[in-house]
Amino acid sequence: MHMTTVQQVIPLDDIDRSILMELQRDGRVAIADLAPRVGLSSSACLRRVRRLEDDEVIDRYVMLVNRAAIGRPTTVVVEVSLSSEGIDALEQFEEAVVVCPGVMSCHLMAGDADYLVHVACAGVEDYERIHRVLAALPGVARLRSSFVIREVCNTTVHDLG
Repeated sequence: MHMTTVQQVIPLDDIDRSILMELQRDGRVAIADLAPRVGLSSSACLRRVRRLEDDEVIDRYVMLVNRAAIGRPTTVVVEVSLSSEGIDALEQFEEAVVVCPGVMSCHLMAGDADYLVHVACAGVEDYERIHRVLAALPGVARLRSSFVIREVCNTTVHDLG
């Protein structure tokens, strides 16, 4: 799990936003192909991309795996409630959950549950195994699992308008 250290909003102009939109759609695009799309020379475009990386506006480059193709088509959303909300309890849980099998994301929440965890798994039997691991994590008092029936939308592209 990667978390950014950026504490301030970085000012972006229209060209920066265009570069970011293009890279969100295709992070493998060559600078030579990106530059004309955003109205820059290759060298100017490369300088902009490097500045966006240095300023941590570009967090990282990734590719997305088709989960069904690797045998993990099932998504389970898990609400996790801890027995204590002290800082030590939160830290212990967070250190343990990031290495749990199948955990794709984990978010500290305000509301009824302390955390919302997304799990990718092969199906019900596989999730039962993962559920046992999650239930044994430090401080876990309660898990509430919901199986995703159909993914309606899932994007990694941020609106920069």
